[in-house]
Amino acid sequence: MSGNHRGGGAMAGLIVVLLTVYFTTFSYGSPTILSDLNAPKFRHSRLAKSAIQRQTSNEEQSRLWTPLEHQGWKPCTKSDAASIVVAKILNATLVIPQLEVNPVWQDSSSFEDIFDVDHFINALKDDVAIVKELPDEFSWSTREYYGIAIRPTRIKTAPVHASANWYLENVSPVLQSYGIAAIAPFSHRLTFDNMPKYLQHLRCKVNFQALAFVPHIRQLGDALITRLRFPPSEDNMVSNNYLREVTDLKPKQGVGKFAVLHLRFDKDMAAHSACDFGGGKAENLALAKYRQVIWGGRVINSQFTDEELRSQGRCPLTPEEVGLLLAALGFDNNTRLYLASHKVYGGERRVSALRSLFPLMEDKKSLASSEERALIKGKASLLAAVDYYVGMHSDIFVSASPGNMHNAMVGQRTYNNMKTIRPNMALLGQLFLNKTLTWPEFQESVIEGHQNRQGQIRLRKPKQSLYTYPAPDCMCQA
Repeated sequence: MSGNHRGGGAMAGLIVVLLTVYFTTFSYGSPTILSDLNAPKFRHSRLAKSAIQRQTSNEEQSRLWTPLEHQGWKPCTKSDAASIVVAKILNATLVIPQLEVNPVWQDSSSFEDIFDVDHFINALKDDVAIVKELPDEFSWSTREYYGIAIRPTRIKTAPVHASANWYLENVSPVLQSYGIAAIAPFSHRLTFDNMPKYLQHLRCKVNFQALAFVPHIRQLGDALITRLRFPPSEDNMVSNNYLREVTDLKPKQGVGKFAVLHLRFDKDMAAHSACDFGGGKAENLALAKYRQVIWGGRVINSQFTDEELRSQGRCPLTPEEVGLLLAALGFDNNTRLYLASHKVYGGERRVSALRSLFPLMEDKKSLASSEERALIKGKASLLAAVDYYVGMHSDIFVSASPGNMHNAMVGQRTYNNMKTIRPNMALLGQLFLNKTLTWPEFQESVIEGHQNRQGQIRLRKPKQSLYTYPAPDCMCQA
């Protein structure tokens, strides 16, 4: 997200940008044009039966929960050189970004609602001039103003991964003529390649240091984390005062470990994948109708068979399949698992398969009272921000499917050298197609196929985002 703020500078003009919030890929409040059907409890019953009865040794548990060893890299943002980068590009002042209202999530939360603006400005004060709102002489520059007609101060043609020279050639003249330029859309509109190191370092500083959530999100997140690490006794369950009380609790049994599972399995994803999730003809028909309603039936995956899609790793993992993956990796039924998700296609019947494998699974609703969640209720971006915060402080993070949230979390945890499990989608798709596979065979294949997918440093390749792959741009070899 921080890559969207590179358009501002420090002197002679104002840059206004419209951004899309990526936290909503946690699937909050997805529209339900068609009612969810009852999903099967277990599709892979043979594997599930063995997984429920699984036993894990102390050695396996120790290996699983041991933090990553130092990998020879450390965070590195050389802000002393970054102070000249934006002036070199546009010589402008950045106005706090405006966030686009996603037509699916319908969340009108502003940048200020999600991020600590004072921290953002202070963290970058030596690098770029930032103002919270437009000066009076530019008060006419609003979303509504740009929405009703073509305006000479709006830049809407910025190509994806544009070079710095593109901005000098196309935006600087607008700034010089009008004193202001509004750039929208602005997501992924600055290249990651062939850029000066000081520009890359500034991007790193924004993404990994300047962006911090507002205090009430951090406070609720800290309370959830404390409850996961130190489960309350029955005589100290959630109450109206629990948010204040829990942070003062001193556990008797020591610090507990927990994992966060980002489970993205909403109706949109299920329908768009064109995969068969075991719900029979009725479910397949409902998803086909949904594809027709939302995308006019234009879904590329529809031309492939379910077997082809799974073999290519193009089918999102169901709650049951994610549970089997975790069980095979060594997570036992005493694992404190936090579910970062909201609406799962198939409802509780589908989630119950995962819960059968991990009975200590929690989420925001089970850990916090409705009063504590009042400030984030019905706001997709804030709900996802809380889950992101909890995920950033977990011992292990697992993302069931690729996506914007997955990419952001992988990058952040790589930057901090934290264990993060990336499912091998193609391998798992092939394993789940094999109905004769025994639990030992399944487990052996899963463990072998994920040995190098648990947070190991991967150097960024050309065209890849430094927000997902922070080394070597944002990290130095120690």
